[in-house]
Amino acid sequence: MTPTPIPRDLVDQLIAQLGIDDFAKATIREVKQVAAMAEQRSGVEFIKMEMGIPGLPAAQIGVDAQIEALRQGVAHSYPNMQGMPELKAATARFVKAFIGVDIDAEGCVPVSGSMQGSFAALLTCSQLDSTRDTVLFIDPGFPVQKMQLQVMGVRYETFDIFDYRGPRLREKVESYLRSGRISAIVYSSPNNPSWICLTEQELRDIGELATQYDCIVVEDLAYFAMDFRDDLSVPFQPPFQPSVARYTDNYLLLISGSKAFSYAGERIAVACISQKVFHRHYPDLSARYEGLPFGPIFSTRMLYAMTAGTSHSAQYALAALFRAATDGTYAFRDEVKVYGERARRLKEIFLRHGFHIVYDSDLGRPLADGFYFTIGYRGMTSGELARELMYYGVSAICLITTGSWQEGLRICTSFVEDHQYEQLEQRMSIFEHNHK
Repeated sequence: MTPTPIPRDLVDQLIAQLGIDDFAKATIREVKQVAAMAEQRSGVEFIKMEMGIPGLPAAQIGVDAQIEALRQGVAHSYPNMQGMPELKAATARFVKAFIGVDIDAEGCVPVSGSMQGSFAALLTCSQLDSTRDTVLFIDPGFPVQKMQLQVMGVRYETFDIFDYRGPRLREKVESYLRSGRISAIVYSSPNNPSWICLTEQELRDIGELATQYDCIVVEDLAYFAMDFRDDLSVPFQPPFQPSVARYTDNYLLLISGSKAFSYAGERIAVACISQKVFHRHYPDLSARYEGLPFGPIFSTRMLYAMTAGTSHSAQYALAALFRAATDGTYAFRDEVKVYGERARRLKEIFLRHGFHIVYDSDLGRPLADGFYFTIGYRGMTSGELARELMYYGVSAICLITTGSWQEGLRICTSFVEDHQYEQLEQRMSIFEHNHK
C-alpha cells in the first residue's frame, strides 16, 4: 500500500470527533467540515467537490444594475409583494425567449432564491386540498426540499428515476398519482445531483399526468439552459430549455439567478406560475385564506409571512440580466460553459483510474458535461467510497443523501482550480494502485 496523501487516522479521528456514525449519511456541511479540518491539520490541499456553490464571479450586468438601484434610493422602501413590474415583465419575456412558452407577467413572482420559492410553493400546494396530503419527488434531487417538508410536517413519496426512464417513468409516476393523495410533483432538470435531463417525451408524460390527476408540477430550473449538448443560447429560436410548461397548465417554474448568472449571494429567483393555477380557487385553500386564489395566497400570505418581499435592489439586478439575455446582448451560457469543461476533464481522470459514471445517459444519449456528475467504484458502497476519498484529499457527498438508490458520489465542478487536475491525477493513481 502506498501511503495516502492524508493520514487515515487523522480523517477517522475527525469523523469520530464530529459524531458522524454513518459517513454515507453525512450532510454536505459535515463533509465540508471534515475536509476543512483535515486540510488545516495535515497541510495538504483538498480538492473540494462537495458544495454546489457557484465558482464564478457574479454577472457584471446584474452588479451594475443593483448598485445603480441602491444609488437611486430603493433601499429605503419595501418592495412590492407581487414583485417589481420591470422584473415581472422581463421574466415573462425571458420565459418566452428561452422556454418558448407564453406566461403572463402577473404570474412571475420574485422570491428570495429558489429555496424560498420552493418552500412557499410546497407549503401552498400542501394546503390545496385536505385529501391531497403528499408531495412526490422524482429523485435524486435537492435534499433540502425534503427538509422543508419535514419542517412543515408534510408527507412525501420518492423514487429513484435510474430504472424508470422513458415510458417506464410515466408508469411509475402514475402509480403514485392513482392514490389521489399527491398534491405536487417535484424534480430538477438539469438534475442535481445526477445531471440527467428529462426528454421532451418524459416531460409531456408528466404534464399530461398532472392534468389528468389535477396536481401541480414544481419544476426546479436551477441550472437553466445548462445542458451544453444543445445550443439553447439564442433567444426566441429553438431549441428551447425543455419544460413541462409546454404540456400542462398545472405548473410552477422556479428560475434562479444563482447558477446561470452566478448571483447566488443576493438570493434572487422568480416563481413562474401558470395563469390557470395563479387564478384558480382551490376550495380548501380559499376557505383558509379569505377566498383568495392560488397566486395572491402564494405572494401575499406565504411570502409575506416569511420575508415581506424580495430584496428590492436584487430585483433590479435580475431584471437587467433577463433583459440583456433576451435582447441577445448577454450570452450568459458562454460564461458558465466552464463547468462543462471542468466536468469533462474530471471525468477523464476518474474513468482512467477505474471509476465509473453512475448516471451516465439520457435514454442512451451520453449526459452533458456540466455542474455535477456522479461516480462509483467497483465493490464500494457510497459511504465507503466517500470516506476512502477523504484519505486522498478529495471530498464529495454520497448519492444516498439526495434520494438516490445507487451506490456512488456526487461530484461538483464549481470549485476545482486549474492546478488541481494534476493533483487529482496523481492522487487517483495512488488510489488505483492501492485498490487493485
